[in-house]
Amino acid sequence: MDMKRGKTNTEEFEKAALKRDWAEYVLLLYVTGMTPKSSLAIANVQKLCEEHLAGRYELKVIDIYQQPNLAKEEQIIATPTLIKQLPLPLRRLIGNMSDPERFLTGIDLKSKNL
Repeated sequence: MDMKRGKTNTEEFEKAALKRDWAEYVLLLYVTGMTPKSSLAIANVQKLCEEHLAGRYELKVIDIYQQPNLAKEEQIIATPTLIKQLPLPLRRLIGNMSDPERFLTGIDLKSKNL
């Protein structure tokens, strides 16, 4: 009986650790229309997410020209701006996301130990 209970606790611990390691990332990318700068940021974020978060992220691209109310709510003052909503803490990155190290550090996927 105790062996089975011990196994159950181990299984529960492993499931919890797996959930933590595979936390879903919710990312919002604010852009201004389909300008070359916006297109580059979208392509860069998609590429980095596929390389480092495959199957465990949701990326929403928000054009502030089409949805100015969302930009106002999030107090977007420059574009492209990427907001990592989940997992907490919330993070903001501004730029075309061409620097993989900055991107990974910015979304808390890589330690800032330099």
